[in-house]
Amino acid sequence: MSVLAMCPLCADDDDVQVVDTLPDGRRRVRHRCGYEWTHGTADAAKPTYTFDELRSRFPGPADVDPKWLHRAGVLKAEYLDRGPGFDPAVAAYWAEYRQIFSADGLWSCDPQALTDFANSEVGARPANVSVFNSAWNDMGTDVAAAYTRNTIDYLLRGPDDIPLEDRLQHLLSGTKPFSMPGFKEALLTRVLCVMHPERFLSILKYTTEAGGKREIARLVYGLELPAPEAVNWTLGRLILWSNDVLRALVGEGFTNQQHAAAFLWWAKDQPAGPA
Repeated sequence: MSVLAMCPLCADDDDVQVVDTLPDGRRRVRHRCGYEWTHGTADAAKPTYTFDELRSRFPGPADVDPKWLHRAGVLKAEYLDRGPGFDPAVAAYWAEYRQIFSADGLWSCDPQALTDFANSEVGARPANVSVFNSAWNDMGTDVAAAYTRNTIDYLLRGPDDIPLEDRLQHLLSGTKPFSMPGFKEALLTRVLCVMHPERFLSILKYTTEAGGKREIARLVYGLELPAPEAVNWTLGRLILWSNDVLRALVGEGFTNQQHAAAFLWWAKDQPAGPA
């Protein structure tokens, strides 16, 4: 953390992690012992915004320079002329997992299907899943499967009064006791891609050196999305809102969202756009 936060129980400031940033500037933090508390002083001069107001303040397609839109359109036409650019076997695989993750299928599926999904690269590569695999082995199949089922169920079918963005954040931050270790951003996003393929692009990270949604928005559309540490928006909200912005920008003409994501992956590596 950028400011000192000491656990009131342990009098120790090692391994204190930020769980959430409140609208008034304070932070919800957790010590390695498990204790959580609110840290900092509320900024009375700092405005507070509702969920919808924050969403409306997020950068969107209207913020993209027309020169960048034109360049992206040229790249899109070139890419579509090249052919499909995606693996047709993905649709069948994801259809199978839509059934597995359904309200009925999730609780009756073979636990092996859950760990297979976490380690599969079909449709979207989740990168390093060693934390998940270690936790699965340490917890044992029955316990690990229960945690994983509860994690997926909360993400997809949690309380209606908690937006998907915030349920995602709860799982990312580990505030829910049933959160499966290692089943974080990439795997949670992959579940959303499987269950809602018409909405979610198979780009599994918000920001990463290899190219996440934030980097793709900058390189393809010249659109600067917020750095997670620079705003009081949770990562869960940044993940979903950036997906929706890219989905709107990429537009129609693709066979499916996997096809659209493949275009964005290709377009980000093309020569630099307008100065």
